[in-house]
Amino acid sequence: NVVSSLANMAAVEASLQEQDDDEEYIIPRKKGRPNRKPDDRGKGCPYLDTIDRSVLDFDFEKLCSVSLSNNNVYACLVCGKYYQGRGEKSHAYTHSVQMDHHVFLNLFTLKFYCLPDNYEIFDSSLEDIIHVLKPTFTAEQIQSLDATGKWVVALDGEKYLPGIVGLNNIKANDYMNVVLQALTHVSPFRNYFLDEASYLNIKSPPGDQNFVVVQRLGELFRKLWNHQNFKSHVSPHEMLQAVSTASKKRFKITEQGDPVDFLTWLLNTLHLSLSGGKKHAMSLIVETFQGQMNVFTRKLPPPSEKGIQDLLEKEEYKETVSSSKFLYLTLDLPPPPLFQDELEKNIIPQVALFDLLSKFDGVSEKEYKTATESFIKRYELTKLPPYIVLCIKRFTKNYFYLEKNPTIVNFPVRDIDMGAFLSKDPKVRSAHKNTKYELLANICHEGQAGSGKGTYCVHIRHQGSGQWFELQDLHVTNLQAQMITLAESFIQVYRVQDD
Repeated sequence: NVVSSLANMAAVEASLQEQDDDEEYIIPRKKGRPNRKPDDRGKGCPYLDTIDRSVLDFDFEKLCSVSLSNNNVYACLVCGKYYQGRGEKSHAYTHSVQMDHHVFLNLFTLKFYCLPDNYEIFDSSLEDIIHVLKPTFTAEQIQSLDATGKWVVALDGEKYLPGIVGLNNIKANDYMNVVLQALTHVSPFRNYFLDEASYLNIKSPPGDQNFVVVQRLGELFRKLWNHQNFKSHVSPHEMLQAVSTASKKRFKITEQGDPVDFLTWLLNTLHLSLSGGKKHAMSLIVETFQGQMNVFTRKLPPPSEKGIQDLLEKEEYKETVSSSKFLYLTLDLPPPPLFQDELEKNIIPQVALFDLLSKFDGVSEKEYKTATESFIKRYELTKLPPYIVLCIKRFTKNYFYLEKNPTIVNFPVRDIDMGAFLSKDPKVRSAHKNTKYELLANICHEGQAGSGKGTYCVHIRHQGSGQWFELQDLHVTNLQAQMITLAESFIQVYRVQDD
């Protein structure tokens, strides 16, 4: 009986919602009087001056504040709260009668209504609210983003530069914020997600949670680059919820994680979603970030074995070559000094970026050990992507604790020639006309190692204005280019320079 009662209640609620949608243009009248078509009241609603734009926040999940349902949700434009339905027994209708709030917006159809009279409102002055809820960009606007550095003023009076907008740290999601901020300045990546039509027709399996990440990322990017925001910051709440669900809570907003792990997962998830689940197909991710290298591997004989020279002649110990694709390159920092005197403690160890990149020159060798075997490997690049991501291995974990290497990496922000690490093969060389790169984003870690003991920030170069900014959650500050190399870099994004 209980089950059947719940089923009946759900059916009644569904029928009421269907009735709301079906009678969108019909004004309900009192019993005994016929319904009539809408009149001209929608063009001159007397309650438009009660709208309070300062309380409107469309960054959070679209759920009714009473029933917690996401079906047929309306936003009250007077108080900013979300309510379900607009029929006489709905939560929105009840709220309008009890609180004397009359103007509502359907968060999915983007239509405005006056309750409890229940007529649709038509007024051009409401278009700015639509643009905040669902920003849109024309092809011309998207192409001009990297050519302009015009500041705009939000409704709260704060000035901001579109694209340089703070992200709210809900609890411990700074490690995800910095990755999202860096990716939104990768032009082809950003341009793709700013135009919803780019991925609107991609077919995904029913119930595919990964494709929700694509949709939420597009929504977030459009809000970050919107020049008509009501406030100068954005909350990534819906995007982070989609990430948590799709990753099966591997990445949480309540516990600080590793930006490299998140970046790896995000790029692979987006690739699978945009390529229709085909792992080896082409996608935006492959075209933008994927490079290729040759890996030379040589197995080492056990040190206790006799006749090592004879063993090296065996096929098992001969050097092999394999081709490997990459989305980012991992750089190994030299270990810091173990013992330091009082004077040396004041000296921070430093290393040049080119010394770290020499790992990929095709000559430098590195030993890798497993439980039973040892290998020598060397690398050379055979394909450079338009955007190169470098991950500096700053943390090492043993059985007892996580240790941070404080070594500062010295690097130029422009004219970084990756041609020195390309294969000497003439075909490879001829395929790369331009091998110079410039820094686009620099993710840094400040503080001690361990979850919650340090914070992440990102240095971004706004291509339209040419200015550098430091973004740490909601905090956005100007930055001199000379100060970037003083931070403890963790992830760097470079783009190939224009000829």
